[in-house]
Amino acid sequence: MGLSPPLASLVVDRPPSIDDWTAVQPTIEPAGGVVDPSAAVASVLQTLPINDATVTVAGALAIAVLIALSAFFSSSEIAMFSLAKHRIDSLVEDGVPRAGIVGELKANPHRLLITILVGNNIVNIAMSSIATAIVSLYFDPGAAVLVSTFGITTLVLLFGESAPKSYAVENTESWALRIARPLKYSEYVLLPLVVVFDYLTRVINKVTGGRSAIETSYITRDEIQDLIETGEREGVIEEEEREMLDRIFRFNQTIAKEVMTPRLDMTAVPKDATVDEAIETCVQSDHERVPVYDGNLDNIIGIVTIRDLVREKHYGEGPVSLIDIVQPTLHVPESKNVDELLTEIQDNRLRMVIVIDEFGTTEGLVTLEDMVEEIVGDILEDDEEEAFEVLDERETLVRGEVNIDEVNEMLGLELPEGEEFETLAGFIFNRAGRLVEEGEEITYDGIVIRIEQVDNTRIMKARITTPEEPEADEGEGEAVDEVEPSESPAQGE
Repeated sequence: MGLSPPLASLVVDRPPSIDDWTAVQPTIEPAGGVVDPSAAVASVLQTLPINDATVTVAGALAIAVLIALSAFFSSSEIAMFSLAKHRIDSLVEDGVPRAGIVGELKANPHRLLITILVGNNIVNIAMSSIATAIVSLYFDPGAAVLVSTFGITTLVLLFGESAPKSYAVENTESWALRIARPLKYSEYVLLPLVVVFDYLTRVINKVTGGRSAIETSYITRDEIQDLIETGEREGVIEEEEREMLDRIFRFNQTIAKEVMTPRLDMTAVPKDATVDEAIETCVQSDHERVPVYDGNLDNIIGIVTIRDLVREKHYGEGPVSLIDIVQPTLHVPESKNVDELLTEIQDNRLRMVIVIDEFGTTEGLVTLEDMVEEIVGDILEDDEEEAFEVLDERETLVRGEVNIDEVNEMLGLELPEGEEFETLAGFIFNRAGRLVEEGEEITYDGIVIRIEQVDNTRIMKARITTPEEPEADEGEGEAVDEVEPSESPAQGE
């Protein structure tokens, strides 16, 4: 069966139209005389100019579309999983458009990942198949596989992976908001495959003992501290700010014994002292409040403040004994966490508590100022000395009561911290194994510590000299290396 002359002229001159089909249809009849539209379509397609060039152009356009889809899925993976959950919550609270869709997708990160992987693999495999079919028109099968493999790999790496992922890393938030809706539609389109592979993946994870969770909700404590250190290196956070933030993170790991004023430094008055004697004690010690004890410091019954003492002296009615104005206080164990202690102090509206050991013996006292200093640093009085006095690049004068972790942080050292001591003076006594005198030196891991000031049995100050260069495997763990003192003052002068 051939084409009628009118249709043949249309194929040569221009594409056929609906009217042409109507005009020609009666002339195409089977033997039975009934019109067959499928035969007419087949006849027309045989005359259309479909050749290798047409197939190549169509395939190239299809590959371009698939590369765009590959870039979409690849960048979606980076953008969605780089955006922290707390940032998404903030965007949702601020009413940012499409932030809610991002939150819905991130609510099930496992399914989101399966959606992205299924979509990306489908487009990449389709791209490879189309490229192989096109190249096979011009090369033999073996060469066609090699050319299409390397060609598609190059295109996918450049335009479907590297470039879009780099863009998503630099524009995580904006790109996640932009692709949220299309990604949600992709999840609907691929839903059957997503459900199947999601189930299979969970089964495999269960069999192999893997975790089903893709990510945790928020970053960890260690990651926050790493961010703080990175911020200081990049100049975003000042050194003083970093130190304060570090102290905040250490606060809940600090115990009362580490921040207390030790028993030897405590100023207290007996309960049978007069009001005038108590006022004089407060003024001479420059303290606003002092403990009151019955018999000895192991039996502290409360606290008196200079405000109450002065008020009772000048405005009280009749003679007043000290015991009448004593305010009760707390007795806490030396191992109590300071963050819990701070809460108790706030709840009980106290300014001073007494620290006791396991036997009930008074170890010292903790004030509200002591705990505040753990966060903001030392709050020095007029005549109070700095904890660190830098003499030169290698030498620093340090007070004996400074905690070892503060010494390590300030000087960049790694002096060990033990359960039996917390301070520099405790470290020196621990290494020496006895009382020390002014002028003595001990060496630890190349670090020379010279005792500069001793008060009775207490080490008040020590000079720390750091080595010019780290000495590997020399002196580490060495207990004591004593030398003759340059001076020989009597101990306790």
